[in-house]
Amino acid sequence: MSSSWEGDAFDPECPTRVVLDRVGDKWTVLIIEILDEGPKRFSEIRVAIGGITPKVLTSTLRSLVADGLVTREVFAEVPPRVEYALTELGRSLQEPVAALRRWAELNVAAISESRDHHEDATMLRGS
Repeated sequence: MSSSWEGDAFDPECPTRVVLDRVGDKWTVLIIEILDEGPKRFSEIRVAIGGITPKVLTSTLRSLVADGLVTREVFAEVPPRVEYALTELGRSLQEPVAALRRWAELNVAAISESRDHHEDATMLRGS
């Protein structure tokens, strides 16, 4: 597939959906934001994010490396040192990810209020 090919995310067979699933994942968004600061070790990413299990972080990092968004560099040291960094493709995702995070931070109160209102209305209807 050439790099100029454009997908159609509304087509159920389009691989764009897989890409959207990856970049829309909450952990991916946070990892992209953390790695925008520069290369980080696994433990630095885990501490910076908070709440992510080592298993989920490992899985997400592997997927990001496979997708070409993140590099994994192993240093021949004792003990071994591994660093993760954004690729050029990963850096191109940082701006939209940062905008999405900012939007979520700005609107979390309104969304929370709407959820509370919806839950209250649902309880009153008994459904």
